[in-house]
Amino acid sequence: MKIAIFTNDGRQSLKVTQKLQKKFEDTHFVMDEKNPDIVVTIGGDGTLLAAFHKYENILGTVRFVAVHTGHLGFYTDWRDDEIDDLVISLQSDNGQSVSYPLLDIRVKYEDDQRPVNLLALNEATLKRNSATMVTDVFVGGDLFEKFRGDGLCISTPTGSTAYNKSLGGAVIHPNLKVLQMTEISSINNRVFRTLSSPMIIAPNDWVTLVPASECDYILTVDQDSFHGRRIEQIRFKISNKSIQFAKYRHMQFWQRVQDAFIGAEYAN
Repeated sequence: MKIAIFTNDGRQSLKVTQKLQKKFEDTHFVMDEKNPDIVVTIGGDGTLLAAFHKYENILGTVRFVAVHTGHLGFYTDWRDDEIDDLVISLQSDNGQSVSYPLLDIRVKYEDDQRPVNLLALNEATLKRNSATMVTDVFVGGDLFEKFRGDGLCISTPTGSTAYNKSLGGAVIHPNLKVLQMTEISSINNRVFRTLSSPMIIAPNDWVTLVPASECDYILTVDQDSFHGRRIEQIRFKISNKSIQFAKYRHMQFWQRVQDAFIGAEYAN
């Protein structure tokens, strides 16, 4: 089995990385940063997101295992004091995995006829830097509304627990391969009107945003941001690709949600 370690630069993360590297060497794992079978991330959800984007071109052959070294992360199954157990689990690996859907994003700029294709694990947002955002919203090819407000958030099911949740969106189980569109401070009055509610979009449909012709839009895709170019349109759809997590003791989704937001001590 080929292993890659992806870590942040925190003191504890680097300490755990050094310890794990030594254990992998002692147990004769092959370290391969370019084409691994397993990527072990050490840090938190931000580290896992960064690793996902680094290896998004080989998602069909790579699985992820996440170790947290700070506050509990939503994607992280292992604590930093469980390295020995993790190595034992890797030694008895049988290839099992659990998959989560991803968001396919296709951006067409006014100055380039070739669309730019991006992937998100959590969400993408479109906002304006210094003024109200105005964009036509198409669902499945049909005009749905003209949105006015601070922006829009398009999330995956697992991403529904992130920025989307803070905006009042629903938490969606990843077995439902849908996307969700949630408004960011929409304008609703006698002149302007939006749905003012999160929308769950079926897997065969897509959402297309055609913003007014301005150059100060900011497109975010997970942790990355893109700006400075005039956007002709952006299309969002559930991707045919998915992310695979090695299923050693992978926590069930609703247990993960409870653990992250409620805590077992408050569940009874």
